[in-house]
Amino acid sequence: MKWKRVKSRNVIDVRGAASRSGSAPAIGGGLGLVGVLIYLGIQLLGGGGSGSGFAIEDLLQVSGGAPSAGDPQPIPRSKDPQRDLKDFSVYVFEDAQDGWQRTLPSGYDAAELVLFDGAVSTDGCGEADSAVGPFYCPADSRVYLDLTFYDDMRRELGASGDFAWAYVIAHEIGHHVQNETGLAAQVDRATREQPGSANELSVRQELQADCYAGVWANSVFAEGALEPGDLDEAFAASEAVGDDRLQRQTGGAIDPDSFTHGTSEQRRRWFEAGYEAADPGACDTFSPAEV
Repeated sequence: MKWKRVKSRNVIDVRGAASRSGSAPAIGGGLGLVGVLIYLGIQLLGGGGSGSGFAIEDLLQVSGGAPSAGDPQPIPRSKDPQRDLKDFSVYVFEDAQDGWQRTLPSGYDAAELVLFDGAVSTDGCGEADSAVGPFYCPADSRVYLDLTFYDDMRRELGASGDFAWAYVIAHEIGHHVQNETGLAAQVDRATREQPGSANELSVRQELQADCYAGVWANSVFAEGALEPGDLDEAFAASEAVGDDRLQRQTGGAIDPDSFTHGTSEQRRRWFEAGYEAADPGACDTFSPAEV
């Protein structure tokens, strides 16, 4: 993907804070497949009246003292070993938001991106260890990203490449779009009223975020910024985080009733649907009887 450094308009970097000493080990100790499953389970966090109803503190043990967005502590660029990945992440984050600001007729209030290392404290979603992976907190309208997840994707999921990473970021921004349009609040309300439908609603919500990521990917194509192999990377990433594939990797039986994000086939299909249509109107994952 062709890209350039851009000014960090909505990015808060707290990676310079000494956060690791203040957090207890995450469940499973490090990311691993258990950590990946935690990430998939709480990617859209509860709190603030919206989200999937999961809370970080229910799954992780963070003892306090994690840095927050209220105390930015960036690493000097000359000393930042992740500076290139940070620059790329910022570009994707800002480029995707620029697209949504042009697309949403009712207006779009930009999300913020918080870069952290080890652990982070959110405004409304509790504290999180890096094992949760990238996540969106609807209570503070922020995407939280530990850049080490880039290597975790490659090592644990077999999903590598810059556009695979871009897909992850665009997916999280898709959750912010759902928050902006009121869809997240509707899903949260329906989940509370009909707890038995929680998993199905979560799947439909996640697939819509995949579709929104595909819409953004089409805008990258339209700008002539896609390079050979980029879409294959995104397709591979979307398939890698399918519930069925992850359950198979952990050695357990595949249980469709426990799915919260959709199968590998569904996730790729809805990403591709958004890409081909280049229109968020094609991302209605809630009306079809089956997705």
